[in-house]
Amino acid sequence: MLRAMDRWLPSYLASMGRRPHWDGGPRHLLVCIADHYEPFDRTILPDGTVTGGATDDVARKQVDEWCRAYREVLDGFRDVDGRPPRHTFFYPWDEYESGCLDRLAAFCRAGYGEVEIHLHHRNDSEEGLREKLVACRDTYVTRHGLLGRRKPDGAPAYAFVHGNWCLCNARRDGDWCGVDRELSILEGTGCYADLTFPSAPHPTQPRCINTIHYGRDPGAGERGPQVERRIASGGGDDAHEGVLMISGPLGLNWQSRKWGVLPRLENGEVSGANPASGDRLFLWQQIGIHVPGRPDWVIVKLHTHGAAAPNRSALLGPPMVAFQQALAMLGEGDAPWHLHYVSARELFNIIKAAEAGCGGSPSDYRDHLIDCPQFQP
Repeated sequence: MLRAMDRWLPSYLASMGRRPHWDGGPRHLLVCIADHYEPFDRTILPDGTVTGGATDDVARKQVDEWCRAYREVLDGFRDVDGRPPRHTFFYPWDEYESGCLDRLAAFCRAGYGEVEIHLHHRNDSEEGLREKLVACRDTYVTRHGLLGRRKPDGAPAYAFVHGNWCLCNARRDGDWCGVDRELSILEGTGCYADLTFPSAPHPTQPRCINTIHYGRDPGAGERGPQVERRIASGGGDDAHEGVLMISGPLGLNWQSRKWGVLPRLENGEVSGANPASGDRLFLWQQIGIHVPGRPDWVIVKLHTHGAAAPNRSALLGPPMVAFQQALAMLGEGDAPWHLHYVSARELFNIIKAAEAGCGGSPSDYRDHLIDCPQFQP
């Protein structure tokens, strides 16, 4: 937990003063799970080649089993809009296999979520990164009918998660990336939002936490993405203002202490060792990530490596059932919450609507600027 704390602790303390204050009106909870979904579990060698991992047949079988279990475990749950839990698969281009993507596309076409872009790259160049992103984007769109479309021109658009947390060469040694100007290249190839962070306790954790903002590439002497502009309600309705940085909750969990003394790190990760729970849900609500001016729309962006065997039970077993039951209970009592399951694309759209000063139910803005994928039949 102590690793890199000096980078984010001041921002955490400052964020406590930005937590939302309820005025007695309706409250909405937006839950998004960003899954770094890697069914092959491959390794990138120093020279950039990919090795190891499952065979194509094994990976396809795993995807089939994962989707079947998801339906069996979570089909009975619905949000206030009548939608089942939504899962966003950030599928890595470096593990591309058409059969796996076909299976995920069918699963998403049935209403369970969407697929976005994930990438592990090492010792890369700006041109090499651009080529990878364009190839991935075009393949996901034309071969599988995935990814959103910008309004009104219909240009393909995507959300992104960086492999190994190393967006914009965030590691001090520059490993596991190689490209400082990564956000510029992402934006130029159609990326509207990055959901990589938080990465703590990893040293790539940015200083700015628990906030929604636009990112910029690092300048001289800097590492990793920097804050270009913080987002606020009433800021305007412009779909081309840079890459929106949508972070998950990061802080200290005093309800779970190491040796009964030190608070544990809370970073929004859902894993076998740290499954989602009612206690963690309460903390995520307290952290209260939101667009200033819309404190009644609280964002809970979680992350996981859902294809990894140790984490499957946390996502597809009793812990997730208990978590979903805790979410359902938020709609009860004298001060109920309105629960909305959202994909990464839908979350971006809702944030942009809040930035433009829109009100009412966030569900009205699921397709606000980026339209839903045109899934192939």
